[in-house]
Amino acid sequence: MRHLIAALAITALACGGGEQAGQQAQQAAPPAGGQPAAAPAATGTVHEVQMELKDNKYQFNPATLTIKVGDTVKWINASGGPHNVSFYQDKIPAGAADVLNAAMPSRMGPLSGPLITDSLATYQVSFANAPAGTYNYYCIPHEALGMKATLTIQP
Repeated sequence: MRHLIAALAITALACGGGEQAGQQAQQAAPPAGGQPAAAPAATGTVHEVQMELKDNKYQFNPATLTIKVGDTVKWINASGGPHNVSFYQDKIPAGAADVLNAAMPSRMGPLSGPLITDSLATYQVSFANAPAGTYNYYCIPHEALGMKATLTIQP
């Protein structure tokens, strides 16, 4: 399903529907069973990750990042977009999916942030109340091109 959504969004961008597709991606997808829960407030450090096309390689920079529970990560569309942040359901700690879905604004699906189309636009997620552990994530449009990264959250 996530690949279908990404393909449709990219097709819309390629066909000149970029502004409309970008606006649609910014709308939150409510979780099954009701309204999205309010995200907890960030209390720690804000860490930046560049989403970029550098030397013909799509990447998150840094590709590995260690933060503490309560910190926030701000992803920046530096080049080569559109980009997004999507977490692998089976590569996050137990209990993390509900916390992430509540903390990810404007989701286009479970554990998937919106496509960021504008240069230097940002997407922030607070990891307040997130379980400690390893979180593997990727960019839907560029996953097949190796755009993947790892976030480690420490207590």
